[in-house]
Amino acid sequence: MHPSSHSANSSAGTDSSAGTGRAIVVGGSVAGLLAARVLADTFDHVLILDRDELPMAAVPLGTGSSSALPARAFEPAVHRKGVPQSRHAHGLLDKGRAILDDLLPGFTADLVARGAVTADTHADVVWYNDGRRMLRAPSDMTALCVSRPTLEAYIRSRVAALPKVEIRSGVAVDGLTVADGRVTGVRTQDEILPADVVVDATGRSNRGPAWLTEHGYAAPPEDTVKAGLVYVTREYRRDPAAQDYAAIVVGHHPANPTSTGTLAAEGDRWIVTLMGVNDDIPPSDGPGFEAFAARLDGPELARLLATAEPLTEPTRFRIGPSARRRYERCERLPEGYLALGDSLCCFNPAYGQGMTTAAMAAQWLGQCLRSGTAGLTKRYFAGVTAIVDTPWDITVSGDLRFPHVPGRRTGRVKLLNAYLSKVHVAAQADPFVGRTFLKAVNFLISPQQLMSPRMLWRVWRGRKAQPVARTPVRERTPVA
Repeated sequence: MHPSSHSANSSAGTDSSAGTGRAIVVGGSVAGLLAARVLADTFDHVLILDRDELPMAAVPLGTGSSSALPARAFEPAVHRKGVPQSRHAHGLLDKGRAILDDLLPGFTADLVARGAVTADTHADVVWYNDGRRMLRAPSDMTALCVSRPTLEAYIRSRVAALPKVEIRSGVAVDGLTVADGRVTGVRTQDEILPADVVVDATGRSNRGPAWLTEHGYAAPPEDTVKAGLVYVTREYRRDPAAQDYAAIVVGHHPANPTSTGTLAAEGDRWIVTLMGVNDDIPPSDGPGFEAFAARLDGPELARLLATAEPLTEPTRFRIGPSARRRYERCERLPEGYLALGDSLCCFNPAYGQGMTTAAMAAQWLGQCLRSGTAGLTKRYFAGVTAIVDTPWDITVSGDLRFPHVPGRRTGRVKLLNAYLSKVHVAAQADPFVGRTFLKAVNFLISPQQLMSPRMLWRVWRGRKAQPVARTPVRERTPVA
């Protein structure tokens, strides 16, 4: 075992009560951890390899099957090199939160006990789309506001506690081993580790295609969109009694290409992430950061920052292009090879879809495994395509609104963007329209329901442009 490794159970790999063989997951971030969670239902031993030195817990974790584990049983929440974006606001959509509650029972309650904030996605979030503030109203959607390090540390602790899971940190994978059209394991600098299934969860570094070409397989075709996004984050002290909202989300649009994801977080903090594009980016000094915030649609964030105490200096991160790897189009793939998370599709993070899409892909992988491991690679990639389609279409359509983003503006994209602009106009006064839009972007309903007869009627009825809302945000409107 690697000297820095952590084994959740010294007998991992010896229990054959369910499943057979070993699965290896390369990458121990959220996507890799969720893949390991579902693989543990089928395989005797699931080995997670991560090249970072992970901040593993220093005490035994128990069985991982109960939300009653003591707080001290969870590893420290720290930023690490392998997740350079971890200081910035992260969105876990309601669909993703529900899947995590299913895969890790007690997930939401445990994180709330550790300081995370839950909120009504419609009533407790200030939303601006196309410069228009959505009318707030009660809903059955739950937003979980928590920092990325705390979220990831919790998931890792729960997955590490599973008897069949082992996590080794500080181990870099150099490639796959393949024989007779099947993955047989992975190669590190020190050894070859056998496996029946290997999951590439290496994130945006995306090493899987290079591993495949080493063995004569073609790299998957890629679709890319270069939005030129840069975001800068600063943390502030939060007084929970001072505002009646738990988040401010301002979407960028061609008339004002500035945006924010501002979320309440554990430790009575605001995580304030400002986003700009190309050369129009948030400054990394305090006064410049707050001046940039004043350019956003709506006055709420500028008012908040005028009185909130800064806790950190601003931190900048330039995101790479959105990229979708089309494994389903490959003529040949070695059986037993899978990809999940950003290795499969990395999105513009302004839309907050990444973790939820990874959770849906892990859930699909679990369904595939319940039907057996024969033909797993082809079945998984064929089915995960439909899961990725919706968030990818949202990302591409949104990014192509901006003239600087290269890409083909199809009639469908233009029509969708024009219709959504009318949706945002109607959502200023009609809570049904706002709620339906939020359910769609949270993947709780299909996008087609945005064009249901009732929705079309409400959007048409509210189609006339109204002034951009600048009134106080404390009003609440009953569900229509």
